Amino acid sequence: MTPDQYVSSIIAKYAQFVRPQAVVNAATAVAGLVTTWANQYLLQITYSGSSAKGTAIRGLADVDLFVSLAPNTPGTLSDIYTSLLNYRGLNPYSPKRQNVSVGVTYGGIKIDIVPARKQAGNTTDHSLFRSKAQTWTQTNVSQHINLVQTCGRLDEMRAVKIWRALHGLDFPSFYLELTILDALSGRRSGQLANNVWAVFSYLSSNFPTAVVIDPANSNNRISDDLTRAEKNSIAVQAAQSLAAPIWEQILW
Repeated sequence: MTPDQYVSSIIAKYAQFVRPQAVVNAATAVAGLVTTWANQYLLQITYSGSSAKGTAIRGLADVDLFVSLAPNTPGTLSDIYTSLLNYRGLNPYSPKRQNVSVGVTYGGIKIDIVPARKQAGNTTDHSLFRSKAQTWTQTNVSQHINLVQTCGRLDEMRAVKIWRALHGLDFPSFYLELTILDALSGRRSGQLANNVWAVFSYLSSNFPTAVVIDPANSNNRISDDLTRAEKNSIAVQAAQSLAAPIWEQILW
């Protein structure tokens, strides 16, 4: 088996190319609860994150729900986030605080709920709360989804997300995806193993000091989502993977 074939086999093992019906059913049920919470301020609830982009990996969050709230939704973004986190309708599903989402588990299905307030006017820009930094940011999730869906690097992203999960790394998905696009800039497609190797090389060297900007908002530094120590942990693991003699010690 060639390196490309091996990496492809690992992707086939873990990647979730189609949402299972159980995930759809759980997401629909949770969306119903969130609809009640949002009341008259709800604009829409859509799939977002890796599931919408086509880079989902089994065993991580099964699906992300993006909750678009009206511009006149009262309270600060922190108030909105905390209100969802404490909403009694979600209590049976063990809601937990995450960076920009509230995580719940419904019938064994892990769902991340991202509440965001739409900016006023004819735009799809939204503001959302960043719990980790205790601040807010403006972004555009639909632009993020389109960027990843059309980038031509989905298999590399899937492979690195599997690597992240296997090695227990804290590496937010969109940050990871943008980093891969930077690492593979100018490189040919169709050389999967070599490209994943190039990503490891970039992670082990350039990544800890690289500034990554949200393509939907130049004032939003995605690279601030991790501390220097967290970035260094990723770099160390990437260096260890580069030193491994066989792919089976990197992805399995």
